[in-house]
Amino acid sequence: MNTAHAKRILETALICSQQPLPVQAMGVLFDDELGPDTLELILQELQQEWAQRGVELVCVATGWRFQSRPEMREYLDRLHPEKPPRYSRAALETLAIIAYRQPVTRGDIEDIRGVTVNSLLLKQLEDRDWIEVIGHRETVGRPALFATTRHFLDDLGLKSLDQLPLLDTSGQQISVLDALNTTHDVDSDGPSLF
Repeated sequence: MNTAHAKRILETALICSQQPLPVQAMGVLFDDELGPDTLELILQELQQEWAQRGVELVCVATGWRFQSRPEMREYLDRLHPEKPPRYSRAALETLAIIAYRQPVTRGDIEDIRGVTVNSLLLKQLEDRDWIEVIGHRETVGRPALFATTRHFLDDLGLKSLDQLPLLDTSGQQISVLDALNTTHDVDSDGPSLF
């Protein structure tokens, strides 16, 4: 199969997909004739071809997807003027603590924030599929251990937690919340997809 035809097939599948597509799922498009390395190369070529457009091809935690570029958001918001859900500062602080310190218990979060964590707040983050219980700490009461999900990474347009902004631990202290909130718009429904 020639590369141009493979590109067209991948481009079509990615544009028509509602969710990010993992490379192994894309292999099915070609009856596994193309290996993961070949598919990755073709995807990188596609990514470069779309570099000057309003839509970009990105690799996130669960696979590859097309999404609008951040600078296009202002215009796309005009099509859908309703506002996305907003999260309280407490919810964003809790999410940031989980993202940077995972796995953590509710007690760990309370120690860092200095206040009690509302169970509804954790439920809201779980319902959004941004956090999940991944186990229990072997201690008295066996508290639940929370961690972020791959869906959280997808919504922030990240491939892995390594892409979260670094925290400044020197003289100018930046809060975990500020680091998460300034680099990625967590108040929104994530990048615009089409």
